[in-house]
Amino acid sequence: MILVTGGRGFIGAHTVRALLDLGEHCVLGQRAAGPPPALVDEREARDGRAVVEQVDCTDLGSVLAVGRRHRVTGIVHLAAARMGASEPLDELSANAAGLFTVLRAAREWGVGRVVVASTIGLYAGVAGPALREDAPLPLASPHPIPASKKIAEVVADVAASSGLDVVAARIGAIWGPLGRPSSPFFAAPRLVHAAVRDAAADGDAGTSPAAAEAGRTDEGTPSYAGDAIDMCYARDCGRALALLQTTTTLRHRTYNVGGGRAVANQEVAAAIGRVVPGSAPALLPGRSPAAPAVDACLDITRLREDTGYAPAYELDRAVADYVGWLRAGNPR
Repeated sequence: MILVTGGRGFIGAHTVRALLDLGEHCVLGQRAAGPPPALVDEREARDGRAVVEQVDCTDLGSVLAVGRRHRVTGIVHLAAARMGASEPLDELSANAAGLFTVLRAAREWGVGRVVVASTIGLYAGVAGPALREDAPLPLASPHPIPASKKIAEVVADVAASSGLDVVAARIGAIWGPLGRPSSPFFAAPRLVHAAVRDAAADGDAGTSPAAAEAGRTDEGTPSYAGDAIDMCYARDCGRALALLQTTTTLRHRTYNVGGGRAVANQEVAAAIGRVVPGSAPALLPGRSPAAPAVDACLDITRLREDTGYAPAYELDRAVADYVGWLRAGNPR
């Protein structure tokens, strides 16, 4: 079985779904007790193909107990301290402790591979437009998340040198079912949520006039037409991580997981307008004052060549899938 820490979370649930589709069995490790995520079929849970286990990754005994109940053959480590829930030093400490615990368990169990979540944020300060895994990274980090992931990649590299098969996945901006309705890093999730909400309230009349005039979603966050980021739809992200876990031979220790191109807000708005006629969000013209001089994207050549991965959800298909998910009554 593949242990997916944070398996009931956003990216974790999509990774579990992709692993199940590849024929794997999964243990969904989560600190908080609860049912399987909506992406897991009830029959899969009943049949033991997807088993939820309450696990505290900072507690070695808690993690090792999973190995006594299940034969764990691989790990995808996605669990992390909730962003902003504690002081930065406490957050860094918890994330490092969780990684060390998972790697110790992997060594004891003799697992085939550990895939460790990293982030596109590591590339802050690296010149674009295409961000490659072999680019030299600055030591400093502008935010606790990339700081934590830099620590993780250093630890993972040491673990790999001691015999463990450890791979770091630098994940880009992920959006789609089960994700946050609004992200502090890019506009797409809130633009889709606003369009679905306004269409439902106004009978497909489109974005509310006040929001349109201000070039904002109803949450009040400005969205500039020219701002762009490498976006990867959640279902594609889950499949990429599943492939990194299950592909027999990988030639590298670090892989970018993203869409492979920078997508501008105006592209997202146009796609929303095609999927939900009359609801294309109004955007502020140009680019935000904080926008970088060059829009960077993740180079996913390694991922394509070594696993055969290719994004399956181009923008219109992704928006249509997300809109359908929300209209089915799912809140996020």
